[in-house]
Amino acid sequence: MFYFLAELSENVSFLNVFRYITFRSGAAFLTALLFGFIFGRPLINMLRIRQGRGQPIRTDGPEAHIIAKAGTPTMGGLLILSAMVFSTLLWARWDNGYIWMIMFVTIGFGLIGFADDYAKVSKQTHAGVSGKVRLAIGFLIALIAGGWSMWLHPEPLSGQLAFPVFKEYLLGLGVLFVPFAMLVIVGSANAVNLTDGLDGLAIMPVIIAASALGFIAYVVGRVDYTEYLGLHFVPGTGEIAVFVAALIGGGLGFLWYNAPPAAVFMGDTGSLALGGALGAIAVAIKHEIVLAIVGGLFVVEALSVIIQVLYYKRTKKRVFLMAPIHHHFEKLGWAEPQIVIRFWIISLILAMIGLATLKIR
Repeated sequence: MFYFLAELSENVSFLNVFRYITFRSGAAFLTALLFGFIFGRPLINMLRIRQGRGQPIRTDGPEAHIIAKAGTPTMGGLLILSAMVFSTLLWARWDNGYIWMIMFVTIGFGLIGFADDYAKVSKQTHAGVSGKVRLAIGFLIALIAGGWSMWLHPEPLSGQLAFPVFKEYLLGLGVLFVPFAMLVIVGSANAVNLTDGLDGLAIMPVIIAASALGFIAYVVGRVDYTEYLGLHFVPGTGEIAVFVAALIGGGLGFLWYNAPPAAVFMGDTGSLALGGALGAIAVAIKHEIVLAIVGGLFVVEALSVIIQVLYYKRTKKRVFLMAPIHHHFEKLGWAEPQIVIRFWIISLILAMIGLATLKIR
């Protein structure tokens, strides 16, 4: 919204600063962060009153969780989403299609998660919205986003799959790009959802992965940088950096209250929305494969569940003591802060590897 002030810069030269993505990204970050600090505690108090006993704790999970996490409210993702949407609307350009496509995915998956959290809390059961219904609606949202992104991409890149390192090669998927984008978005949303099992475990890796993708979005949105690095120029994607900055600010505002011991859980409201956002950003900037690198922690978490389920069905035995894999380490005796911080470090390493692909060819 504030971008329009740049149009007045002919009369007031200072207002020209609103043209710069870097300035508006910094402002979006601070706006979302302050939003989280100001409204975090009132929201948590409201959720605590309305939810009573808080999020139901699974009895088949780690035993320590039944006592330590009992009574903690969920739906804290509302804080992240509110801060992110409010800040993005203030500081991003409203004429940028990529912003609206990513916002559509983020809010859509957030609504799915909200419905699931509400069902669990209101009935005090783990059986929220049916998994099939969640997937069906998620794939529908991703279907629209996949077609939307093809329409937004310039003609040489529309329907094409780009590769890191082998930068000159494009795989023409045509209309098959849409189902591919659907898998990326839905897979990312559910992978982050599976990771959200310990206090602070999911939010920081999301922030790290989003930071890497936001940097890439800014780079591929500038023709001078893409020519130097040998990347594909995707005009308009630089504006995504503003959305990412708002995500980071909102995420840190939430982490203030989610750090162990958590005052609130993000719930599916937050994890599905944030995962969907990462997938949508990767599709928009043509770096879907790089997402699997910078978000490698989420990939491992999801694979641990898939492997556990498939192996158990065949052999009635388990590969891991408990899945997702962060619970496996809990069973091995690792303290929760140890797991969380070490997983953060792994996420940072993977993000650096993903960013390194920008230069390698």
